[in-house]
Amino acid sequence: QVQLVESGGGLVQPGGSLRVSCAASGFTFSSYAMNWYRQAPGKERELVARISWRGDTTWYADSVKGRFTISRDNAKNSVYLQMNSLKPEDTAVYYCNVVLGPQSTYWGQGTQVTVSA
Repeated sequence: QVQLVESGGGLVQPGGSLRVSCAASGFTFSSYAMNWYRQAPGKERELVARISWRGDTTWYADSVKGRFTISRDNAKNSVYLQMNSLKPEDTAVYYCNVVLGPQSTYWGQGTQVTVSA
């Protein structure tokens, strides 16, 4: 079965950095684009970053462009989100996501990122 397991969240001061990871299993990881979403309290879940199956194409939300970097290691079935220059408004639960087909979307359990002094 498909599993996405996030890790690496935590508490960081404004201006700091953090890297969250997602370990995938149960599907051919190297064949699919991967996404990072986040959901802040009281807000809708939003797409933060996307990376193509080969890792050569990325997309970022305007709010994180220039600060966050998505990457993947197909040999390790893992996708990463490096977050630099973190702001309090980046505080959210971060979710790994993959869409395998029209009605085949999977989510991880999420990892909390809190940016606070």
